[in-house]
Amino acid sequence: MPLASVSAACQALGERLGSVDVQTCLQSDLQITQAASVNGQPLLYRDYLPRSRRVAPRRVLLLGGIHGDEFSAVSVVFQWMKRLQGERFQPFHWRVIPCANPDGLLGDPATRMNAHGVDLNRNFPTPDWKADAMQYWEQRTHRDPRRYPGPAALSEPETRWLLQQINDFHPDAIVSVHAPYGVLDYDGPDEPPTRFGYLHLHQLGTYPGSLGNYAGVNLGLPVITLELPHAGIMPTPAQSQRVWGDMLSWLQANLPKEPPIYLRLTEKSWESD
Repeated sequence: MPLASVSAACQALGERLGSVDVQTCLQSDLQITQAASVNGQPLLYRDYLPRSRRVAPRRVLLLGGIHGDEFSAVSVVFQWMKRLQGERFQPFHWRVIPCANPDGLLGDPATRMNAHGVDLNRNFPTPDWKADAMQYWEQRTHRDPRRYPGPAALSEPETRWLLQQINDFHPDAIVSVHAPYGVLDYDGPDEPPTRFGYLHLHQLGTYPGSLGNYAGVNLGLPVITLELPHAGIMPTPAQSQRVWGDMLSWLQANLPKEPPIYLRLTEKSWESD
């Protein structure tokens, strides 16, 4: 069971992030789950239902803060949550997880890894994990502790919870916000976007245990990785707005027009207020 409430989690996030105050976090109406981080911090999410209901909505999973020392990646997701609350015609069902690695973010100092020292973005169960993850870490990263994949795939509670979210939510696309490479990365089927605002396409490749490898390559989902230019400096409001607008336009044009078969014929949760 989580050791902290939503209120306590927002208090901690507001004290750590310069661009997100406690009240903004509380007003986001994040939901607590039975899952918790290694240190017992709650893993929080919020669903935003579509405002347009002419067809069953496509679903987008939006993640921030898989790496705890990328402060801007968490802050910009909170910024976009505020937009989702106010937008009148957005057509998607969003599940938003603003901080997937609270222990890393709240550490002293903040760390890329979780409290076990594991890079969550190398801990997903890709088919090559057992054969390649440790070898890649030792030979290609020279045992860089910031990229340690863990003792086994899904060894970490945060990764297991993220996998559960993918399995339960059935997203049509995943957007993961990172920093500080300043590029637009993409894994998955079909043609990638060329730019979102000031972020231009530069595909960084896939790694054993990465989310892009697991969901983009193996599940065949579009995985859009937004690499903000600075981990500690937010994009300007104009930059953030352009990235958001271009991303919405691309999602509307490129996600399947027809709802997928799974559960959509009987599930009508998207019709409720």
